[in-house]
Amino acid sequence: QPLVGHLDPVFLEILDGVQASLRGLFKTANPMTLPISGTGSAGMEACFANLVEEGDEVVVGVNGVFGTRMAEVAERLGARVTKVEAEWGRVIETEKVAEALAACRRPALLALVHAETSTGAWQPLEGLARLAHDAGALFMVDAVTSLGGCPVEVDGWGIDACYSGTQKCLSCPPGLSPVTFSPRAMEKVAGRSSKPRSWYLDLGLIGGYFGDQRVYHHTAPVSMIYALAEALALVEEEGLDHRFARHKRNHELLLEKVAGLGLVAAAEQGHRLWMLNSLCIPEGIDEADVRSRLLARHGIEIGPGLGPLAGKIWRVGLMGESSRAGNVERLVGALTEELAH
Repeated sequence: QPLVGHLDPVFLEILDGVQASLRGLFKTANPMTLPISGTGSAGMEACFANLVEEGDEVVVGVNGVFGTRMAEVAERLGARVTKVEAEWGRVIETEKVAEALAACRRPALLALVHAETSTGAWQPLEGLARLAHDAGALFMVDAVTSLGGCPVEVDGWGIDACYSGTQKCLSCPPGLSPVTFSPRAMEKVAGRSSKPRSWYLDLGLIGGYFGDQRVYHHTAPVSMIYALAEALALVEEEGLDHRFARHKRNHELLLEKVAGLGLVAAAEQGHRLWMLNSLCIPEGIDEADVRSRLLARHGIEIGPGLGPLAGKIWRVGLMGESSRAGNVERLVGALTEELAH
């Protein structure tokens, strides 16, 4: 598409459409739903920077890389962080979340990762908003790997702030972070006693550009918005229910096929992501060599384990357009050859 200015009426019409489509994807009516200029980590930082002030008590679920990152971002903003931890590959228990909130004097925020990309664990979210709200806290969710691949119900689950990334289940180039903030969250933003510590991610400023007045804040990444508009059109064309069913079907196909190679899922039974499949590596296998040969000889890239799971698991992405039965068959055939080698 030809580049136009970020205030061009044609571009603004596309931007309005992107915001409307994101509301449908997030299952929300939140007016403050927009694509942040930056990757998913920028979305994470935008949520914390706007909703956390110095000294706020924040409860964070930590069971992988991205829960760990959440806690660090909150701490850098001056929050007093309570971590609710679980073994990597397992989910955070609701009872432990309730205990952590109860132990706080005045909790401001509860933050959890819906789909932990580093482990393949799928965190249940239903009921957690009630715990947070009853304690006087907002509820924030990382949906970077889940949005567009499995149900994300922002309004139905009472989520106050949620962020994602474009390069996972939306199959869009990396560079934007879809975010949404509830009216309750925006009340917190409006009632802050101090300005957010990030000028670039200040919703009070960014909101002016995405509002009726179109007040200049920064130059929107026009080409990325074009890409996101097309990605969202493809999602709508397929339909969310069909899309979710496809991800589930190919996840199950992968586990069925790799079982014949002696590979089993690493994430907790009953809480395994469809789009990010973690597989235990058999004893005696040089996992880095297998990954290298998959890429060099077959053109297939899979991810290594991270943190305490380094050298113990492979992470197989079946996200968005890559979640296809043909890709599963191709990977299993290549793995069969390379494991034998």
